[in-house]
Parts: sequence; structure tokens; C-alpha cells
Amino acid sequence: MNQSLYPEFGVLLVDDETSYLRSLSILLERSGGITHIHRCDDSRRVMDILQQQSIGLVLLDLTMPHLSGKQLLTMITEQHPDIAVIIISGLNQVESAVECLQQGAFDYFVKTSEESRLIEGIKRAIRMQEMRRENLALGQRILNNSLERPEVFEPIVSRSPTMRAVFQYLESIAPSNQPLLICGESGTGKELLAQAAHQLSNRKGPLVTVNVAGLDDNVFADTLFGHQRGAFTGAERSRAGLVEQAANGTLFLDEIGDLSMASQVKLLRLLQEGEYYPLGSDRPKRIRARVIVATHQDLPARQADGSFRKDLYYRLCTHQIQIPPLRQRKEDIPLLLDHFIRQAAAEMDKSAPGYPPELPLLLSTYHFPGNIRELRALVYDAISRHRSHLLSMEVFRQAIGNDSDELPQAESTPVAFNPELPLPTLAQMDALLVEEALQRADHNQSLAARLLGISQPALSKRLKKMRPVGN
Repeated sequence: MNQSLYPEFGVLLVDDETSYLRSLSILLERSGGITHIHRCDDSRRVMDILQQQSIGLVLLDLTMPHLSGKQLLTMITEQHPDIAVIIISGLNQVESAVECLQQGAFDYFVKTSEESRLIEGIKRAIRMQEMRRENLALGQRILNNSLERPEVFEPIVSRSPTMRAVFQYLESIAPSNQPLLICGESGTGKELLAQAAHQLSNRKGPLVTVNVAGLDDNVFADTLFGHQRGAFTGAERSRAGLVEQAANGTLFLDEIGDLSMASQVKLLRLLQEGEYYPLGSDRPKRIRARVIVATHQDLPARQADGSFRKDLYYRLCTHQIQIPPLRQRKEDIPLLLDHFIRQAAAEMDKSAPGYPPELPLLLSTYHFPGNIRELRALVYDAISRHRSHLLSMEVFRQAIGNDSDELPQAESTPVAFNPELPLPTLAQMDALLVEEALQRADHNQSLAARLLGISQPALSKRLKKMRPVGN
């Protein structure tokens, strides 16, 4: 199926007036960007079409020969309850509308209704159907703990259950035409997820990427929308913007949280209206790309301080992914370490070295404020210095040794005690801390001592004191 059609499922127009079917099709395509359209001028063929085609929405006339719209509405809701039905009738009767809604119609419009109201109602039904289908697909994947296309995620090195859930969610929403918001700290791999989303969508157009941080309003508009010849001084020829270059594909806007307020308004209009004006042009063009945005910013906090528009945020977060930082997926550190060692060695034309078994444990004690990007840089630096058989741990110790300013905020959070119980003694607290440090360091005393901020001999003395007499 041509994935550039919108929506993913078909929209069936049913009316015995061929001329109205043609004009409605043109209206849906030009004003709504709805291109996945089937037409039927014989009500007797409707149920066969629903059996043969993947239809998600039916626009149904009421007054037709052979089978009336009300008869068809009853048949569709009984036999195909997953298909939404909108009545578009020449009858402006409240009783008729109420009866249709009671029978299961999603909405009711009169043919003389304003075109904008009709288009918005149809788009609302499409969004509802998309969300319903996505939820069903996501639920099925979670129940089966499965991925339909695991090869798409091979560039993202992870065995984290949290990341697997992200992959399953991404597979479910990939066909959607709605925006996708990817949030996560710097260095967590937001662009890799955007690439996976584009690949999963099977869109025929390209993935076009732009970092919008630092773009002023004029450059932002010119970059996205392009310009006509003579639009401004120096515009000697027309130039297509990135929105047009991404036609039938995906437009990825990175660092969206850094957009100025004026640029946010322009992006909001693009998403709301589905159309834009190249600079110097008075003829609108429709966007034919799926929009993915990413940010490391806390957008709810930026809304609270007035630097990010709430209406834009709600347009962007129809689908949202939060990538966990590396410190929350430490099970990925050994995999990433092996991956970057092989990658760096190949690029530097060296043999991939081995490393001490304590190295992943050492790295797991570090906070990694730069996330995967920082780990990659550490490995590349170590490989560039490597001369012996085993990779030196000293290079990593030097790099992460002075990380007292980068420890998690939990370090400074007061420990809560139950006021109804007696306080533990200092000796008991000392033992609890030592035991926790040993567990986190997989009983490696050197690493446990580092976590506690003491020397390894000092930890050994504590352990001897903690041993029961006679052991």
C-alpha cells in the first residue's frame, strides 16, 4: 500500500449523486489533505467494499435508492463496529440527527454546512480511529512482548526493558500522521529513534533533519518554508524549504524547546492548518510530511515560565516518547562498551582489545551526565591511547574520577525515617551503607569503597569489624 496516502486506512464516501462524490473528494484532498479515498454511488455495494478494503471511516448519505443510509448505518455498526460512520445528509432535521447518533454514528453534518466544520469533524474522526488502532496494536505487542520489525532497532544498542517498551510503542504509532515528540537528555539517542520511526512508517519520501536551536525567526521561516524569487534582497531564485523537501517522508526538528515564541507561532500554524506560505508567496502549499520533534528541555517547566506555548505543546504531544538516561538503564553499559570498542577499533584500524571484568562495574558507578554520547567519547579516547593487550582501566578512572559534582540529586536528598520506630544506631547505618555499596559494586571492594568515598583498606577494616566473632 502507498504509505504516502492519508490516513493509513481508507475513507469510503457513499452517495448516489456522482457529482457530489467527486466534489467531496476534491474538498477532502485540497482542504484536509485526505487522499486515501474510496467512492461508492450504489449503496448495495457498500458492505462488499468493507469486506474487501481496509476502511476505517465511512461518510454516508441518508437518502439513497435500494438501501437507505439508516439501513446501512445499522448494518455497519453491527457487522463492523470498528468502523466510524459520519452522516452527511441533505436533511436538516434534529430528530434524524439524534436518531443516527443513537444508532452509533460518530457525527452528523448537513450538506450545506460550512466546509471548515465538515473537514474538522472528519479529521476528528480520523484522529479517533488512529488512536484506537494504535492502542490495540500497542496492547497486542505488550501482551506478546514482541517486535514486528526488530531489525529497525539494531542501531540502538539496548537490552533494557524500558527501551523495549519504547520500541513497541514506536511500532504502534509509526503509521500515524500525527506529530511525534521525543524527549530525553542530551546524548540519549533521540535522532536514532526518529530514524527508526521514519523507517517503520514506510514513507516513500526522505527523512529531512534540521536542528532549529539558534535559528532566528526569518531564518526559521526560510529554512522550513522556502522562498520565492525576489522575496527579499539576495533571493535571486526560488528555493524549496525543508517542508517541501520532506514531502511524503518525515521532517525531524531537533531541539524544538529552543524555538523563539515567534517561530513557535509559525510551527503551530503549520500543524493546525496543514499548510504554509513560502516567503514572498500568497499561494499556500500543503504539508505532506509527518513531523517529528525532539528536545532535551523540560517543556512543562518551560510552559510554566511562559517560554513555550501550551497550544503548541498539546499539538506536538499527541504521541510522546521519553528516553531514559543511561544511569537508569545500566544493564546497557556492557553492551554499549563492547559496541563502541569494536567501532572505535575498526575506525582506527586496530584490533579490538579486551578489558578487565571490573571495567563495566566501574562505569556503572558513574552518573554519565552526557549519557551514551559521553560513554562513546570515553571509549574512543581509551582506544586511541591503547597500546597493550588489555584496555587500561586507568584511562577511565581518570576520566570519571572527579565526578562529585555530577552525582545524582538523590545524594543530597534527606533519608526519611519512620517516626514511629526508633532511630538506627550509627553502627547499624554504617553496616547498611557498606552492604548496599557492595551490592551495587557486585561485591568488588575497590568499587564499593569508591561509592562510599573511602579507601579500599578502610572498607576492609569495616568489613572485618562487621564479621561475627569466630568467622
